[in-house]
Amino acid sequence: MKRPLLMLLGGALALSLNGAGGYPIDAFEETGIARLEGYRLANQGQIPGNRLLPGALLGSSQIRLRLRDRPDFEIPEPDSALARDIARLLGDAAPDTSVSVLDLSDPDVPLYAEHRGQAALIPGSVGKVMVGVAMLQALADLHPDDIAARKRLLRETQVTADRFIRHDSHTVPLWEPEQQRMTRRPLREGDTANLWSYLDWMMSASSNAAASTVIRQLMLLRRFGRDYPVSADDEAALFRDTPVGERGELLRDSLVSPLARNGLDTERLRQGSFFTSEGRRLVPGSGSVSTVRELMRMLVRMEQGLLVDEWSSLELKRLLYMTERRIRYASSPALNDAAVYFKSGSFYRCEPEEGYTCRRYQGNVMNLMHSVAIIESPAGEPRLFYLVALTSNVLYRNAAVEHQTFATRLHALIRDRHAEPAAP
Repeated sequence: MKRPLLMLLGGALALSLNGAGGYPIDAFEETGIARLEGYRLANQGQIPGNRLLPGALLGSSQIRLRLRDRPDFEIPEPDSALARDIARLLGDAAPDTSVSVLDLSDPDVPLYAEHRGQAALIPGSVGKVMVGVAMLQALADLHPDDIAARKRLLRETQVTADRFIRHDSHTVPLWEPEQQRMTRRPLREGDTANLWSYLDWMMSASSNAAASTVIRQLMLLRRFGRDYPVSADDEAALFRDTPVGERGELLRDSLVSPLARNGLDTERLRQGSFFTSEGRRLVPGSGSVSTVRELMRMLVRMEQGLLVDEWSSLELKRLLYMTERRIRYASSPALNDAAVYFKSGSFYRCEPEEGYTCRRYQGNVMNLMHSVAIIESPAGEPRLFYLVALTSNVLYRNAAVEHQTFATRLHALIRDRHAEPAAP
């Protein structure tokens, strides 16, 4: 069963691959990510729009790597008592759910537990975090000692959506400064924005079109190096004239090898293909896989500043900071005051069954829901700091509600572990 499951991401059955993330809303001037200006104005009441939750209001300078001074930190051996508590929180969903939890609220006494830590499933949209790692590695390889040059490439490189975005229904937020309004729609061929915006759309709106566009740019970076960005003719020639097998090899080198270079086990964690059907048609990929243990190792290395380098790790964490609408695991009301760094993905499939109606996130054949989250509660001066990786395939149930419920229960468990003793 494992091999077909790993390959489903490359087929035509991907009914839903969603998630959310974001970027601090004070970063428009630095990044050129236009939606941030619209969100900032809405949050100040200057234009119509939803106000952000308290935990989503950190500035860029307030986001930091909390294990930066602990480069030798290793995930401790699993704690059996915490593992039993986690299994209890999952209830009868435990056989089809995998969880990895690392409580660093007291960094001198870390506590780790996992449930089915090595169970392998396709990562879905959580794989977009791996695309982010690969892009940041490519920028570092191009400019190893020049952070300003990396920022210039991200901010000044103008990227136009082309056929690689076919076909994707995810909407992205678009700021229209002349009308002083925010709209949402799927990306269209011809849409142009800077590379930083495409990275943000890939994370914040979980746009498959944006993710495939980022992967296309990643391959161009790898092929052309210092000559990137290249002309439209050179770009078209790469995907027209290069033999198909060579294109596939370039994709694997662009996406998978950066994870191995960063100390991650690519047999347990990798994104091997484009996120759109046209991208997969033009460039053959390989299977994608994830385990909660290896996802946790990736999050820890980011917090240590060891994913690529310190600047890249911090940039990835900013890209994961939630200033979009919170969904699934992150939508738990218990996390409203928390800074949440988050990526999620779903993948469900239904077949006709008597007495059953197919609904979103409630597949009867497959019902994958995956989340990675870093919780700092309350935002700014956290008393609680913990990391979570969660994957599930619980059929028939609303997986988004299941993840939200688990988030609420786990937060209460962590909170109670660190509660101040009552005064006599």
